[in-house]
Amino acid sequence: MEELLIGQKAPDFELPASNGKTVRLSQYAGNAVVLYFYPKDNTAGCTLEAREFRDLYDQFVQKKAVILGVSRDSVQSHERFAAKQGLPFLLLSDRDGAVCNAYQVLKEKTLYGKKSIGIERSTFIIDPEGNIQQIYRKVKSAGHAAAVLQALQQR
Repeated sequence: MEELLIGQKAPDFELPASNGKTVRLSQYAGNAVVLYFYPKDNTAGCTLEAREFRDLYDQFVQKKAVILGVSRDSVQSHERFAAKQGLPFLLLSDRDGAVCNAYQVLKEKTLYGKKSIGIERSTFIIDPEGNIQQIYRKVKSAGHAAAVLQALQQR
């Protein structure tokens, strides 16, 4: 699989969302999309990242940007996490990892000496025409939402 590059068309997808509906990336044509991939609901880093996007949500809306969070957790887990954190944006469930694979965010990780495949925290800014405008890999949670917002303000 070729590496995703800035300027190329973002892979379209369809996933179940935390609002009980199915979401297609292409339904957001005409808006910028902040597509962020995170490892797991209710973990420290993922909660921090979600809260930062939540706290800046109105500023993203002013920039005509849609925020979508993606992990391999279930829709039910996403519903609980979104409710607990008061998230105003959708979380998408990629149980089989197909979208994670399309965006090349599944990586080998080692935790306590045990290897596994998991999501490497990554964010993609997709422009209103559906092209990848920015790619962030190996994201650190703290301050990331503000950096993404700043990138949107510069376009």
